[in-house]
Amino acid sequence: MDVSHPPEAGDEYTFERTFDHEDVREFGELSGDQQPIHTEPDELGRLTVQGLLTATLPTKIGGDLRYLARSMTFEFVQPVYTGDRVSCTVRLESVTERDEYYDVESVAVCTNESNEVVLRGEIDGLIPMDAASEER
Repeated sequence: MDVSHPPEAGDEYTFERTFDHEDVREFGELSGDQQPIHTEPDELGRLTVQGLLTATLPTKIGGDLRYLARSMTFEFVQPVYTGDRVSCTVRLESVTERDEYYDVESVAVCTNESNEVVLRGEIDGLIPMDAASEER
């Protein structure tokens, strides 16, 4: 992920991941979300991935950017299942330079292997100016 230049409106960052049973189990233990859809495989042997576990994809991108979120709004469009490859793209919609940081608004879209949207999100936050100047 190239984050070596100051953030600009229109910049896009993508991260992909496939969640497995262990990911869902560990997240369920951590979050307390132990619904049967997350603990009992369906007829195809899949578990449904917790929505907030899916939302870790845009937060991973945010971590790479040192993006400090003030607010995040997610729409969980359809389920993600273990074994599905999920791709997430975060697009910076607006970037306003302030004294020591950039004020950033972005959108996130996550899609499954069939290119169907599984999650949409809006994220508002800050990127410290020193984050854009560090070598990554």
